[in-house]
Amino acid sequence: MPRSHFVCSACGFQSPKWHGRCPGCEEWNSLVEEAPPAAEPARSARGRSAKAARPVRLADVESPAVPRLSTGVAELDRVLGGGLVPGSLVLIGGAPGIGKSTITGNALGNLCAAGHSCLYVSGEESAAQVRLRAERLGPAALEVPVIAETDVDAVAATIEAERPEVCVVDSVQTMHAPELSGAPGSVGQVREVTARLMRVAKGRGAAVILVGHVTKDGALAGPRVLEHLVDCVLQFEGERERTYRTLRALKNRFGSTDELGVFEMREEGLVEVADASSRFVEEATRAPGSVVLCAMEGSRPLLVEVQALVAPAEVAPPRRLANGVDRNRLALILAVLGRHAGLSLAASDVFVSVAGGVQVDEPGADLAVALALASAASGVPLVTSGRPLVAFGEIGLGGELRHVTHPDRRTAEAARFRLEPVIAPGGAHTTLAGVLGSVLGGAPEVALAA
Repeated sequence: MPRSHFVCSACGFQSPKWHGRCPGCEEWNSLVEEAPPAAEPARSARGRSAKAARPVRLADVESPAVPRLSTGVAELDRVLGGGLVPGSLVLIGGAPGIGKSTITGNALGNLCAAGHSCLYVSGEESAAQVRLRAERLGPAALEVPVIAETDVDAVAATIEAERPEVCVVDSVQTMHAPELSGAPGSVGQVREVTARLMRVAKGRGAAVILVGHVTKDGALAGPRVLEHLVDCVLQFEGERERTYRTLRALKNRFGSTDELGVFEMREEGLVEVADASSRFVEEATRAPGSVVLCAMEGSRPLLVEVQALVAPAEVAPPRRLANGVDRNRLALILAVLGRHAGLSLAASDVFVSVAGGVQVDEPGADLAVALALASAASGVPLVTSGRPLVAFGEIGLGGELRHVTHPDRRTAEAARFRLEPVIAPGGAHTTLAGVLGSVLGGAPEVALAA
């Protein structure tokens, strides 16, 4: 039996044994174990040249319409781009306890109820444990066939025999290829297992959902090549202790990567939040340091509450903590506030958080974060007729306000909840200093200058 070899993930150097440092590019810990290549069939004639392929214009290529499989979970279908594509490979990751197994169990139950054949492969729990977890999801989830198996060859053979339309593998880090010496979850094992499942999915037209773990930094565990093998990468975000969960696509060959799904964890499992803006607006505190941001998640406007806390620093250097927004972006906003708006927080601890565990990555959150910081520093709540203030816009390094995408949709979403006026770039609002002066008024300016 041919032995496995080691390939450098950075330069492609191959070695019969493992090295801590690649002899080719001198990168550390870049060699991963791979299975030996399959033996090539003997050729009937040596030196025979291959037959040239005939190129075809893209305009002449037929593109058949492939019907998608609806999971019955509208928020999941939205992020997927309309449902599961037959023959696709989907990787869904998230922290332990975030709801990965719950949402896949819900989806398989709905698909079985709709008449589709399904299969649930559990590598972490026994069939009895899976049943206990599925009981709270309703009777449809109990109709899903399940196997408890970690051998990828046995899983592939089961898929070949049963031919399910949708298969969930929970989790890919527990699967192993017997001919590889690495432990399950190692780089070589994860890569080989994913490649084999991909061949089965493409060959049988089955949609395979791989559940993956995440590292301490929140990134999907396993090599980056794992994300290149799959067609779609979904990321569950949020905290186990928080009620809300968000699902976004980091990669999607069959749809947009800008859509966002919002869920709420309850006793009966994950429940879709169709109108997430109403939940966040109702829970807005209307206290100093609170501002409602109208963000865009793909084609969907979303109102979320941005909270800020400014307190005297007890240690040096002062702390800068951000939850839900980029910490580097927070540092930029603090620098612009000190240089162009006369609000220096160099001697204060600064904490910024997006309520509900939502992660906001767009530059349109700059203005809302700056207003929340100014409100927290001055102790003045930003409230209009008992309603929280809504803002969006990007802040430039010169203190100017820059336009962001879809301002009409953002404003319309705020108007739906009677949140007016909306502070946004344009008109009289051209600089950050001007906005702070008009929103906070004269008395707070004294506090800011102090």
